[in-house]
Amino acid sequence: MAKRGDISEGQIIDAIQRVGLRGAARELDCNLRSLAKRRRRIEQKLGQPIVGPYAAYNQSMPPPNRITDTISDGVVIIFSDAHYWPGQITTAHLALVKFIKELKPKIIVNCGDSIDGAIISSYAPKGFENLPTVQGEITANQERLSEISKAAPKAKRIYCLGNHDQRFESRLASHAPEFARVQGTRLEDHLPDWEFCISLWLNDEVVIKHRWKGGSGATRSNALHAGKTMITGHLHSQQSTPHTDLNGTRWGVDVGCLAEPFGPQFRYAEDNPRDWRSGFAALTFSKGRLLDPELVRVIEPGVVNFRGKLHKIGR
Repeated sequence: MAKRGDISEGQIIDAIQRVGLRGAARELDCNLRSLAKRRRRIEQKLGQPIVGPYAAYNQSMPPPNRITDTISDGVVIIFSDAHYWPGQITTAHLALVKFIKELKPKIIVNCGDSIDGAIISSYAPKGFENLPTVQGEITANQERLSEISKAAPKAKRIYCLGNHDQRFESRLASHAPEFARVQGTRLEDHLPDWEFCISLWLNDEVVIKHRWKGGSGATRSNALHAGKTMITGHLHSQQSTPHTDLNGTRWGVDVGCLAEPFGPQFRYAEDNPRDWRSGFAALTFSKGRLLDPELVRVIEPGVVNFRGKLHKIGR
């Protein structure tokens, strides 16, 4: 088996793009899980996914899988990492629906990982877990996301794919590529009210996507190295970091997770402390200029903090 240092990043990228992750592991004679981890590190470094020839979103959306839009005045609400399971409705989700009705956003962005993909994870289960089925997760997403749509029927609804979302399509693409383009094999087939992409660019100033840099300093690194305000999810950390240089001030924002940080989706964390916060973000634009990003944060079940006030949240 090849040693880690014997395989270059270029070889990994080329192999995955030609034959997919599993095929690359065989071709490069390396461990599948180790290769997957190294791919994620390369993706974070490059700021874009490395996909195989049968990746469904590659087939359905031509490069660069980007949506561009402009907004002069109004609100954009961004949430991420809902990891919706059947029968679970979190305080953050209820608050999201409430403030969508009140703030009347022009654009609502699902920043990825609404699908958890628990049963199709590449990681081994923790014992005999009772995990939701793929259909159960799809139904839960349809129910929760329809609540969001009904709260602001005139708003644009954008879905930036996350790494967990891609499990749905990559699983089929890896094991049954002959079903490509068949109705129902793409996530967007089940959520037709949302426009799917990898990233959303607003006013050529703000980039919204699921993930880029990692680690505790990710938000600052995103703003520093992107040269633009960058809004992401993925890390569940919910924080807003300004970066100022001779070009002015831009922001790196992690919108947090809509899921409950200690929910059953995250049993793999083994009840360890986690630097995660539940909530979402609101961006306000005035005459095309982005004002300071705002966070809605869950303080305790049924209570969120927004604009210096505690708000009780209920059904």
